[in-house]
Amino acid sequence: MGRSAFFALVLALALAVCVAPVERKCLLSGSWRSDTSCRMVVSTLDKDNRFSGFYLPGPAAGYSELLTSPLEGSQQDTELVPQPTFSFTVNWRLQDSETARTSVFLGQCYVDPKGEETLHALWLLREAADSPAEDWKGTRIGTSTFTRIK
Repeated sequence: MGRSAFFALVLALALAVCVAPVERKCLLSGSWRSDTSCRMVVSTLDKDNRFSGFYLPGPAAGYSELLTSPLEGSQQDTELVPQPTFSFTVNWRLQDSETARTSVFLGQCYVDPKGEETLHALWLLREAADSPAEDWKGTRIGTSTFTRIK
């Protein structure tokens, strides 16, 4: 291979690397707002992809007695998959401390072509029931979409 051909090959490879699309990774760390105006702040992920933070319900959630509540969870390793699945639990703090509520969220973090991140989650809310006969009314199910607060 001649010198000019070698130079052309190196230049072509360098240009290919420069214009190759960058795979964007979705990270849960940061502040988020749900489609019901709830807010969530997620800490930096630790080495095991675990996180903690807090969750604050918005007015559309319809629970004025809920206070800012702790959350804990984990997400898939973004080195393995750029748009990871995640899960977290919220142990609700209430003004009326006699009531117990816990929610679990399970979802996926997506990045669109413009780099905008969204979280799509399914949730279960469990309220304490007074007896096994009333167990049927203790669980609610729903979905939430979160966007990053900038």
